Formats: sequence, structure tokens, C-alpha cells
Amino acid sequence: MKILVTGGAGFIGSALVRLLIESTTHDVVNIDKLTYAANLDNLSTVEHSPRYLFLQADICDEALMRELFSEQQPDGIIHLAAESHVDRSIDGPRAFLETNFMGTYSLLQAARILWNGLPDDRKAAFRFLHVSTDEVFGSLGSDGYFTERTPYAPNSPYSASKASSDMLVRAWHHTYGLPTLISNCSNNYGPYQFPEKLIPVILLNALNGRPLPIYGTGENVRDWLYVDDHASALFRILCAGVVGETYNIGGHNEKKNIDLVREICSILDSLLPESRCVPHESLITFVKDRPGHDQRYAIDASKIEKDLGWKPSVTVEEGLRLTVQWYLGNREWWQRILDRGFKQAERLGVPAQIAG
Repeated sequence: MKILVTGGAGFIGSALVRLLIESTTHDVVNIDKLTYAANLDNLSTVEHSPRYLFLQADICDEALMRELFSEQQPDGIIHLAAESHVDRSIDGPRAFLETNFMGTYSLLQAARILWNGLPDDRKAAFRFLHVSTDEVFGSLGSDGYFTERTPYAPNSPYSASKASSDMLVRAWHHTYGLPTLISNCSNNYGPYQFPEKLIPVILLNALNGRPLPIYGTGENVRDWLYVDDHASALFRILCAGVVGETYNIGGHNEKKNIDLVREICSILDSLLPESRCVPHESLITFVKDRPGHDQRYAIDASKIEKDLGWKPSVTVEEGLRLTVQWYLGNREWWQRILDRGFKQAERLGVPAQIAG
């Protein structure tokens, strides 16, 4: 196949591109606008492959998407390009609506035109996989799990924009017959994650002896999915998923934010026993909670395991150690990001006193 990946220079997208080039024989076309969170350094190990092509382009440019789809003639599309950071969506929601909603619209239109013109055999095999998030489901209480039948209840501008794009994909399948698939994943982590998300913020702050900011009391619970496991799940869905279906992708690794941060600190203590910050847990600082902060996410990923034979291979304990080791061994990668002017550990919260 020729697989077109949008957002392939981002965190999850680059993991997928590396998987496709290093572990399959498929050709890959990577379309990425190269916004602040994209990084072509993520693809240094595959950039010279004759099966890999990078095209810098904005998915919101509908005419350009039609032109590129016509030129490249992909057999499958995996759509990952998105604005994805909740904090940024609170400060500036418009970019999220433009990229996540209108960008998805542009791609669906381009894909529909391409698909309609394909010969019957290629038309039957064509797939459009839209990659979404568990945040579209809102917040869980202390019990239960998100399933593919859970009603949508987004609580942030980011999750609302993703929920809207999911509905577009569903509509293009039911209205126009476009062979679409949707995946909803839990929180990703691992190598090459841009340093605005929780785990790299904690890691880089700890390495520099800076406070480790945790929203509220740190009791919010997330299900953690190692990024390479996510990439393998996406490829499985593209190849074997049933058209029109949605698949939840989870790591089966629930942790409170405070416990996750403490585990990272413990790993750092063991790997850097001579650090002036040992114990790193002493750097933990609670900050004012962000608006609309969902209490708990937890994915029921039994459908993808039962129907497609996929399940996560990395526990959060294993994945965290691998992640910490990667950041310690790849200082040049994240230092270049900081040198470009990214403000490390910029958070919406402000320090707050926590009783007890």
C-alpha cells in the first residue's frame, strides 16, 4: 500500500511513520504543516528511505489537499494532524476549531473525490482512519470505562473540536459511503513527546531542578498508552478494521497524576543518584487546577483485542523507565526545542497551597 499520514512529524504521527518504514514494506507519504509541536528530527532514522516522502502542507487548504491526494494516489489515509494540547485550547480555541474541524473536513472532501474516481478493486480496499481521543467522552467517576458506545460529552475546547471532527467522519461515511474508521485513544507517552505535556514537563523540570507542577491535588486519573503500542494499533485498524466502526485504544494502565509523577521521580533517583535534586519528589509543586479538568479517563479496549487481536505490550512501569532513559540519552533532541524559544513547563496553573 501507499499510506498517507497527516501530522507525521508530530509525536504520535512520527512513531507511526517510523513503524511503517522500519517494520513494513509500505510506502509512506507524510503531510505536516510543521507547526510548533512538529519536529522533523523525530524522523531522522527514516528520512532517507526510498519509501518515505515528506510534504509540508496545511490540511486546511482544501484545494491543495485535493491536488496532493490526486498526485499521490494513496490506498489508505491515517489522519493524525491536530492541535492537541488542552491548556492551549483554553487560551486560544480558534486554532483548534480551524485545524481539528475544518482540516478534517478538507481531508474528507479530498478523500471522497479520490475514492470516487478509483477503479473498483482499489475503491473496495481504500480506507480513511481518523485518530481521535478518549477526551471526547468527558469525565468518568471512580468506576466504569469508556466503551465505543459511550455518549460524547466533551468538556474542553480541545475535546469539543475532536468530538466535532469525529462526527464529520461518521457523517461522510453514512452520507457519502466513504470507507472510514475512527479510533479513540488514551493518554500517550514515550520518546519524542513535545515538552508541553505532563511527562516531559516533569522530566525536563526535574533535570533542571525546577518545580514539578501538578494541577489541583493530583488525584486526576488517566490511562497511559505507550506511543509505539498506539502506532501498532493504528496500523492494525487500517489493515483489518471494519468500515464504519470505532475502536478504543487503551493501555490498561490507570494512574493518578500524583502517583505517575512520584514514579518518574523514583526512576530519576535510581538513574541519577548523584543529582543535587535527590529525592526529586521534593520538587513537586501543586498549582491551581485548570478549568474543566476531567477527573478520570479509562478505556475499555476489549473490542480491538477481541476483533482485531491487538493489545498493549508495554506496562506503564516499563514504559516510564524506557521514556526516562530516552530523555536522558537524547538531550540534544529536547535541547534544540528549548533553544528555539519554547518556554519550558509553561502551565496555566499558579502555585497554590494544598491543605495537609
